[in-house]
Order: sequence, then C-alpha cells, then structure tokens
Amino acid sequence: MLVRAGAAAITTSLPGLRRLWRSGGSGSAACFPLSRALLEVRGAEAAIFLQGLLTNDVTRLVAEGAPPPSGSGAGASLPRALYAHALNVQGRCLYDVILYRLRESPAEEPHILLECDSSVLEAIEKHLKLYKIRRKVSISPCLDLSLWAVVPGERAGDMTSSLAQCADQVLVLTPDPRTEVMGWRLITKKGANLSEIIPGSHIGNIQDYDRHRYKQGIPEGVKDLPPGVALPLESNLAYLNGVSFSKGCYIGQELTARSQHTGVIRKRLLPVRLAPPLAHHSIAQGAEIRTAAGKPAGKFRAGQGEFGIALLRLANINEPLCLNIAGDQVKLTASIPEWWPKNASK
Repeated sequence: MLVRAGAAAITTSLPGLRRLWRSGGSGSAACFPLSRALLEVRGAEAAIFLQGLLTNDVTRLVAEGAPPPSGSGAGASLPRALYAHALNVQGRCLYDVILYRLRESPAEEPHILLECDSSVLEAIEKHLKLYKIRRKVSISPCLDLSLWAVVPGERAGDMTSSLAQCADQVLVLTPDPRTEVMGWRLITKKGANLSEIIPGSHIGNIQDYDRHRYKQGIPEGVKDLPPGVALPLESNLAYLNGVSFSKGCYIGQELTARSQHTGVIRKRLLPVRLAPPLAHHSIAQGAEIRTAAGKPAGKFRAGQGEFGIALLRLANINEPLCLNIAGDQVKLTASIPEWWPKNASK
C-alpha cells in the first residue's frame, strides 16, 4: 500500500542536508538502489506493537510532545527514523531494521515503514503477524516504493526548491539513523526521477556502497548479521543508536541487558582490510581468522574487494592477523572506526 508524506515533513531537515552535502566526499552525491524491502505497519497500536519486538524505543517515532532523548539537547525534535534489531528469545539477532515515521499530524493514525533485507521480507512479515494477535495493526509489503542510500559529495546545492517540486515522488528523506558517515536514506515512489529530486546526483554501483559500508564497519542484512548467530552488542548496536536500555521488556532483552550491565564485551564487529584484495565470494562466511602465532582471533563475516567486516576478539586486533584461503595465507588488518564513541572501550 502506498502511503503519503507531506512536503513540509521532508523539508524540515534541509539545513542539515545542505551542511552534510558540503562536507561529504568528492564529486556529486551518489544514490544507491538498495537490496532492501519495506513493510508498512499501520494502525493506532503500531508503535506499541513494535515496541515489544524491537530493541529500540519505537514510541519515540510517534509520541507527540515526548521529551527528547537524553543528551540530545532541549530543542531536539522527534526522529524521522530509528535503527533496531529484532531478536530471538535467546537474545541473538534475527533481523536488522530501520523504521521510518510517516504520520503527518496527531489526528492521523501512525504509519511506520519498516526496512529490512529483501531476502527475509516474507519471514519478517510472518514474524510480525505471529505476534500481532488482537492488535489494531495492519501489516503489508510496500512493493510500489523504492529505497535509496544517498552518500553526499562536496558539491553544494539548494535542495529546498527541488524537493518542493518533487514532493509527490518523495516519501522520506532523512539522515541515516545509525551514523552520519552513512549519509541519508531516501524513499520514493517506483520510477521516481532521482536527478530531479537530488540535482547533480548520479546512480551509484551497489558494490561501491558495500565497500563504503565495510570500510566504515557498518553491518547490513543477513550476510553481515547471520540470523540466530549475531549478538546485538557485539554487532555494535549501541554505537549505532539501535538499542534503548530504558524502554522496558522486549523479546530477547535479557541477554542484551545483562551484557550492558556487566560492561564486558570481548568481541566486536570491526572493519578489516585484506592484502591482496579478494573477490567477496572467495571467502566463506565464518572463515576463521588467526594471529601470526596461530591462535584463533575471530571470524570473517563479509566483504567487498579489499574491505570487509569481521567479528574479532578485542585483545587481538592490534596483532598481525591472517585468513587461510585455499591453503594461502591472506593478511588482514583491523581498525577502530572513527565514528565510534570516543569513550568506547577497546
């Protein structure tokens, strides 16, 4: 079902968009068509329903007049997007999602778009409907929408006029809720003209988007976060603004809360660089990474070219590391992303 968003809701964030536009990398903005899908969760109880299934505080998307989150400043507005994980009862990640707020006024029932890996669209729809019970909520795929990642370049431009003219094509344009280095998320109608919406932009190669993600250490989708395997805090969910430790109960909360309380996280997902670069399909998911002394240091998750992400023991990240690929030793180096909190434990 196609949902509606007003031009005013889109353009409220434009000053921040223009600043990021000027501070990005070289060239024009790149718009990447994502292999992600969208579900619409709509109804009076949409936020409360999702609240019990996801790690983040979904009520922040729709609670008019709610106080801003701690540390955000007195004038902070409600977010347009939230990152979260859906966990299984053992506290391991099932799905990574981004939620988008579409309600235009308090009088209108909440519209929430849920972004997920396209390969698990049916699975997550079944998962949601399993817990729906008697909730006043409708759940349906949005097959008439397109989802884009926008990574800005250095060329500035006044977006206000172009967005106002293209409001009938754009539903959401908002900063990526995970971290600023991931740019913006854009949801349009199918067939929308990106060059009109973002003047001077170009359609990017999805492999370049994946390289950018892996270079920054950002997981996305079931390949990077294997369902039933990945743990949320080891996957840097707290660093990616994806978890609330004060919202109350949700499925899988116990292990996450206990890990946060103890403050002991011995492994984390980290960006790694391989020398020489390898085709991503030549490395098996979960391939073991060892130190030069032969001790297990972690497991490789996924990559593109010379960049990848791996779950590594923090005690080993400054040591020489290697993968064994078809009998050959491939060296790799790990790094701490610059976007991590400055007081992050290492």
